[in-house]
Amino acid sequence: MIEEGDRVMVCISGGKDSFSLLDILCRLKIRAPIDFQLTAVNVDQNQPGFPTERLKVYLQGLGVDYRIIDQDTYSVVKNIIPDGKTMCGLCSRLRRGILYSFAKSQGMTKIALGHHRDDIVETLFLNMFFGGRLKAMPPKLLSDDGDNVVIRPLSYCSEKDITQYAQLKKFPIIPCNLCGSQPNLQRQTVKRMLAEWEQQYPGRSATIFRSVTSISPSQLADPSLFDFARLGAHHEPATWLPEGNTIDVENARL
Repeated sequence: MIEEGDRVMVCISGGKDSFSLLDILCRLKIRAPIDFQLTAVNVDQNQPGFPTERLKVYLQGLGVDYRIIDQDTYSVVKNIIPDGKTMCGLCSRLRRGILYSFAKSQGMTKIALGHHRDDIVETLFLNMFFGGRLKAMPPKLLSDDGDNVVIRPLSYCSEKDITQYAQLKKFPIIPCNLCGSQPNLQRQTVKRMLAEWEQQYPGRSATIFRSVTSISPSQLADPSLFDFARLGAHHEPATWLPEGNTIDVENARL
């Protein structure tokens, strides 16, 4: 995920995940056989009561390069989203746009986010249940604008382990009172479902995550990934489509 000479922007929200990410990357920077730079970036969305100074003191104590971007997206979200409606979607889109623009303007080569394995599994089910798509979050991707490479170094870590790590390190956790306190969020519903499964069948979340890393397009139904239309009953095994490829009509033996 990280290469020689990278300038990595580490997005800090104030939660356990982003604090753990920054701490681990700082340790990696000391031990890794490559040279790369880290810049911790927080978007101060002007949320009432957000302890910006406390965050600054912590980052200064780490001795890491950091930036606080002051953007009043809180007022924008409150003005647009009616009371009682979920704010997370608009809030995250505004924050992501700010971070992407900053990364591009500062010449950052990677944007590191603190999403972990459980986030990815939850997103998989959210997209299936509410979007009708088989889609999650990859450990590494090129952003839609084509200008930013996003990495998720904690992709293979469970939330339980990150929680324990954060407790041991005693990070100054800053809760999100804007969206985290909203009741009946779809993600919270999925999180409860997965927690119940995990309690009944320990290891199920890890198994579900493994399925995201081992996909067989020929066993699904997306014609853009597998050319079902050209499949015939008389193809020899060697001429069957490899996963994700199309049939070479000229060379296929029928």
